[in-house]
Amino acid sequence: MQVHFTPELEAKLAQSAALQGRNPDDLVQEVVARYFDEQSRFIEAVTRGEETLQRGEYLTHEQVGQRIERFLRP
Repeated sequence: MQVHFTPELEAKLAQSAALQGRNPDDLVQEVVARYFDEQSRFIEAVTRGEETLQRGEYLTHEQVGQRIERFLRP
C-alpha cells in the first residue's frame, strides 16, 4: 500500500521521525495503529454508555450538580 502526503505533512513526518531517531515508515505504522486502537476504545465506550442509558442507569443533570456540590463542600 502506498500513502501520499502533502509536502508539508511529509516534512512534519520526517522531522518528527528524525527527532525520535526513528524510521518514518515505522512512525506512520505506529500512528495508524494507535488511531485504530483509540477508535475501537471510543466505540466501545459509546456502546457501554448507550447500554447503560437503555437500562435506566444514569444521573440527571440536577443529580450530577448535587454530587459536585457535596464533593466541593468543606
